[in-house]
Amino acid sequence: MPRTAAPTLTSPVPRIADRDRRRTSASVILRSVLEHGPVARSNIARLTGLSPASVTDHCARLTRLGLIREAAAPRQSGGVGRPHVPIDLDDTRFVVGGVHVAVPYTTVALLDPRGRVVAERELKHTGDMDPYDVLDRAADGLAALLDAAPGSRPLGVGFAAGGWVDRDSGVVVEHPLLGWREVPVRDVLGARTGLPVHVDGHARALVNAERLFGRARGSGSVLHLFVGNVVDAAFATGDEVHHGPRSQAGAIAHLPVPGGTETCHCGRVGCLQVELSERTLCRRARAAGVVQGTNPRHVLRAARDGDPVALRLLTDRARMTGRAVGLLLDVLNPETVVVTELGVLSREDCLAALRDAVGSERAAAVAPTSFADSVLAVAGGSVALDVLYRDPLGASPEAI
Repeated sequence: MPRTAAPTLTSPVPRIADRDRRRTSASVILRSVLEHGPVARSNIARLTGLSPASVTDHCARLTRLGLIREAAAPRQSGGVGRPHVPIDLDDTRFVVGGVHVAVPYTTVALLDPRGRVVAERELKHTGDMDPYDVLDRAADGLAALLDAAPGSRPLGVGFAAGGWVDRDSGVVVEHPLLGWREVPVRDVLGARTGLPVHVDGHARALVNAERLFGRARGSGSVLHLFVGNVVDAAFATGDEVHHGPRSQAGAIAHLPVPGGTETCHCGRVGCLQVELSERTLCRRARAAGVVQGTNPRHVLRAARDGDPVALRLLTDRARMTGRAVGLLLDVLNPETVVVTELGVLSREDCLAALRDAVGSERAAAVAPTSFADSVLAVAGGSVALDVLYRDPLGASPEAI
């Protein structure tokens, strides 16, 4: 039988493999600089397991892109020869835009590559919640922030909201409290801003923010529970946040709460979201004569001023949040749990009530968000920053 030649690989296969390898290596290096910088290239090679030549090559690429720079003062190597010149993030050139749409208002912001909020504005919703009007105002708000920061060049825009948000299609599939359904956010904001737009749910966005910039950095697995008007969750293992088919993971609004008394729009009693919603908190506070209106911060202020009913409402809500955390801990067993909830972010007694409900054996794993002063701004911007740190070589060539 005559010999046949081995099949020849077609050229696109190695090119794709090489491109993926370069993207992965660049991501690992940029994350290492974020976490350890200023850091010598030799230390990056040791930390990442990449060869010194590969580190040098990728650092040159990232420097040309303006994402890293040499630190001002070289470090002595401890021996003969030239001193090591450490590298660090260049946080002076670029920003990302952030848009977070909540029920009462939209937050627009600019964030630097370290996840720090450079500028932020709240745009209160007026009239109906037509999505195209809301997104139009958000684009105008971002433009105003960029006009006030002429030295900053935008790499892209991140959008976050509660409800069902499909990252891959860039669509808010359903947000019942806003009345939104199948809203093509990525296309609308992209057309208005002329920038790449990335879209995700706010709980998943905040998991990525905690992993990149917050206290969950280095955790093997992270659960984030977001408790506002919308209640949802996100779970990450290693470097991956679980999205599920069409990004439906984390929809916990209708989990049953033992002892719940509120009737949900789904017809059941005691669903998690209706029990913990800020709308429910404010309605209970109004019924008790604590506050008027629908701003949950007024309940917080009343508790700060010594109102015992306001304090009870907040600690009861924190305690019920802790019971929800306990259920999720039983199912997912994460290494770290991060909670975004008004009382827990603001008061030690609410955090203590939450941890007490979780139980002493697991309470130490639970902490409030790292971004208490700017959580919604960080949620929006982190959607874009997660993309940057996953693929720094593809960061907005239009801007660069």
